[in-house]
Amino acid sequence: MPLSAEHIRSLKKLDVKILLAIERLMRTSEWVPLELLKAHIDLSEGELTYRLGRLIEMDMVRFTPLPYEGYALVFTGYDALALTTLAARGTLKALGPQIGVGKESIVYEGLGLGPLVLKLHRVGQRSFRSVRVNRGYLPERGHMPRIFASIYSAAREYEALKRLHPEVSVPLPIDRNRHVVVISLFDGAPLHRCALDEPEEVLDSILRNVRIAFRKGIIHGDLSEFNVMWDGERVCLIDWPQWVGTEHPDGMLLLRRDLENILAFFHRKYRIGISVEEMLAEVAE
Repeated sequence: MPLSAEHIRSLKKLDVKILLAIERLMRTSEWVPLELLKAHIDLSEGELTYRLGRLIEMDMVRFTPLPYEGYALVFTGYDALALTTLAARGTLKALGPQIGVGKESIVYEGLGLGPLVLKLHRVGQRSFRSVRVNRGYLPERGHMPRIFASIYSAAREYEALKRLHPEVSVPLPIDRNRHVVVISLFDGAPLHRCALDEPEEVLDSILRNVRIAFRKGIIHGDLSEFNVMWDGERVCLIDWPQWVGTEHPDGMLLLRRDLENILAFFHRKYRIGISVEEMLAEVAE
């Protein structure tokens, strides 16, 4: 079910209290037993059951009857907690339309002091097991529901943006809560959807930003024409949760792959031929 601003607005304080209790108890239990939830929520059983039913209808909580009656947050419920917190801080005043979706995130427009973007991380929504193996920033051991893995992804992306902005052309990091990163709105389109009048200049700008990021100790790690934005005047490099430091054992391999992806796109679409070795030497000098 899509995220609903109406559902979030309809939440009462007791609903949020229940969501918070489930979030807290999921740190140790995949499914929170009803009896344990009762012990942490000062509500009658009837009131608690009624409110849990509403949260299930809004697709914020899921239920299992086996091996015991238990409850767990789903991403929509986690979204609600993050967005209500951001609203309480004054960061977010209104939730706008969905403007993008990827394998591990959903992106919405929003309004704070001005237009902004909300990136809701969704790590492992397709294959959490493979994510845990391949993401070095995730804890190797211990109980961790996949919604909590998204916290690490969001925190990592927010850290990169704070380190890179404004020297590198990336979105301005505004705020973060749980798995949601709030950034400035860049009014452009992904590079693969653009028809560039001066592709050489755009390529130079991308490579210049990659070089500055490298000098600041960061390699994107997943760069391609799909996460470079262009607004007709400047580029903006987005999607940084998989970045690695320049000291990472695979750093140079990932940098090479980033450059290969970008150069292959410009060669394929604009017939610009530049040696990857030449660019690698220039970026990492």
